[in-house]
Amino acid sequence: MASVTRQQISGARSVVVKIGSSALTELATGLDSGRLDALADAIEARMQAGSDVIVVSSGAIGAGIAPLGLKSRPKDLATKQAAASVGQLALAHAWNTSFARYGRTVGQVLLTAHDISLRAHHANAQRTLDRLRSLGAVAIVNENDTVATNEIRFGDNDRLAALVAHLAGADALVLLSDVDGLYDGDPRKGNASMISEVDGPEDLDGVIAGTGGALGTGGMASKLSAARLAADAGLPVLLAAAADAAAALTDASVGTAFAPRPQRLSARKFWVRHAAEASGRLVLDDGAVQAVATARRSLLSAGITAVSGRFYGGDVVDLTDKSGHTMARGVVAYDATEVAQMVGKSKADLPPDLRRPVVHADDLVAV
Repeated sequence: MASVTRQQISGARSVVVKIGSSALTELATGLDSGRLDALADAIEARMQAGSDVIVVSSGAIGAGIAPLGLKSRPKDLATKQAAASVGQLALAHAWNTSFARYGRTVGQVLLTAHDISLRAHHANAQRTLDRLRSLGAVAIVNENDTVATNEIRFGDNDRLAALVAHLAGADALVLLSDVDGLYDGDPRKGNASMISEVDGPEDLDGVIAGTGGALGTGGMASKLSAARLAADAGLPVLLAAAADAAAALTDASVGTAFAPRPQRLSARKFWVRHAAEASGRLVLDDGAVQAVATARRSLLSAGITAVSGRFYGGDVVDLTDKSGHTMARGVVAYDATEVAQMVGKSKADLPPDLRRPVVHADDLVAV
């Protein structure tokens, strides 16, 4: 009998499917239309069964390597961006051609880390994805590698897929690549066993995850990190081989299944914890660390010992202990110049307009 996690994935009404570069491209020839068609077939079958599907597709840089006459995946940012600018056209056209066989319209959504980190851009992306789904189109999401200044910030789209899954309110995340699951070691070296179910962090003790290959950059470490991020946010996750896409998107009987945490984080707290970029840092004394990290109480000015960074009210800041360890993040209520004047002061010592919590408990999340 299938596990509860696999039942959740197979029965999910909304699914984000991430597809790795190695599942779509070959170094010498670029995009493999046969593989892409097989993936589109599996995705279409899932949609015909009643699910909404958003595709997070890698492969733009890989698709641009062959047309530009490059012999390997570029390492410098300018050449990566050039390859992406060529490959993105080919990738979008290939997905459009493949889904056109079913009368499906494809919409391309290109995102950068900056788009996800800014709350307004985050909300706009969410509305775009929701509207595409309501119109029956297939959203093909990719990192906008042609303009990203911190390229592969998302981890070759694995992290992006986890963020998009939560942003779009999906019920499950499926990560498809050239590996058939999570192993407790390198399966290419032998003596490695596949881990079928991950119910909690203890199931990952001793697991060694490697980095990316010739075409992609994420590797198992990136996939494992993304799976844990999504599971921590309350989403069940399946990690499987792209060649097993049909099974992965029907009964979820293949690969490694990651159980979600019992209670899903709110969209706002998920954004604070995982998506937003911290604009500054507040250092807390021992009492404030206890109040914030353990009791989940609001941060008051009396518990702050130092302020760094240039931030404004509404920005996200890291909250650290005296040793510099980040133990929480939160949305700050004041500008950095105001907080600097409030450091260590009790409520009674502050003017009336500065007596609110520096970070309210509702805007705090542990990390």
